[in-house]
Amino acid sequence: MRIESIELRNYRVFRRARLDHLPRMAVVVGANGSGKSTLFDAFSFLKDALQDNARVAVARRGGFRELVSRGERGPIAVILKFRESGGRLATYSLEVGEAGGRVVVEREILRYRRGQKGKPWHFVDFRRGEGTAITNEALYGQTGVEEEREEFSLEDPSILAIKGLGQFRSFPVVAEFRNLIENWHISDFRIADARVSSEAGFANHLSARGDNVALVAQHLHESHPDRFEAVLRAMRLRVPGVRDVEVRSTEDGRMVLRFRDGEFKDPFIARYVSDGTIKMFAYLVLLHDPKPHPCLAVEEPENHLYPVLLRELCEEFRDYAGGGGQVFVSTHSPEFLNAVELDEIYWMGRRGGFSMVRRASEDEILRNLIEAGDVPGDLWRRGCFDDVRAWQGASPVVPWAEVT
Repeated sequence: MRIESIELRNYRVFRRARLDHLPRMAVVVGANGSGKSTLFDAFSFLKDALQDNARVAVARRGGFRELVSRGERGPIAVILKFRESGGRLATYSLEVGEAGGRVVVEREILRYRRGQKGKPWHFVDFRRGEGTAITNEALYGQTGVEEEREEFSLEDPSILAIKGLGQFRSFPVVAEFRNLIENWHISDFRIADARVSSEAGFANHLSARGDNVALVAQHLHESHPDRFEAVLRAMRLRVPGVRDVEVRSTEDGRMVLRFRDGEFKDPFIARYVSDGTIKMFAYLVLLHDPKPHPCLAVEEPENHLYPVLLRELCEEFRDYAGGGGQVFVSTHSPEFLNAVELDEIYWMGRRGGFSMVRRASEDEILRNLIEAGDVPGDLWRRGCFDDVRAWQGASPVVPWAEVT
């Protein structure tokens, strides 16, 4: 399953913006305040709304008035177009608003189009907790088959319909999409958390903050030694001086990481090695997960990393995406961008107080510069992405898509 476009409406700085034609790896650039973090927060919002409900997801962001774009009353909308495992293009649309001072799901639709001109099937169509879903989904697309619908009612109008319906075998498309959201990983990596030794226990996936990296490393070492060895090979190759990484338990039952430097006899525990070493190890543990996440979103991976390592890290992300996942990265780093293709880059700016998004490969000037031998990072460093006329509202060189 792969996301092909993301559209946000009335979501904080995004009054209306869309990222189209998304590749397996998409890299987002832009000045501070341009909307990069807000874009990634929309991923978290959708996951929070599914795991809990829309009311909780809105409350975690300061309430509806804080989340909706300035001057707008809503609804807030997140719209994803994705290619499901059977190759069909589907659209999921979630609109969240307020009614009587309470957060509700105004509209929730999951639909497929039957052919290029056929009327779309609304597999799920709900308004404020009431709606219908197709029950003969397995026969979708067969000639002469008419849809069969059943009405459903949710206990709470802030609950997502895909949360309930996705649990049942009769709704495999809904279940697949729900699985995508539940299992995507939005990184909020904290160096300090990753340094702390973990309580004894079990963890098979790296947490968003990275505070369980020792437990995940132990799981890889014991249950997937080939994956753990791949992490070690990458560490030896990527981080000068690191010869080995050990996972050890302390007398009080905690798990600690010990890094062995080739020039020293005794290993160093995690709190004594560099921030960059810890961060690179955590990323490699994440990227060599035996059950990879369908989607990763990572903000500014360059922090704490030596610039030379960023090209290597970019290749690790690309390998992950090439294995069937999808990766979204935000960055300010020219070194990271120098390892990225132009059609993988989306850049953001502000106009009239709201964020706008543009794919770098749609800009004729940037395309010509790349064809002439320039590389994206150097162009970013020289300010070639900053079309001042576009940000100030004058006519840009080429039109900006999906901007109000």
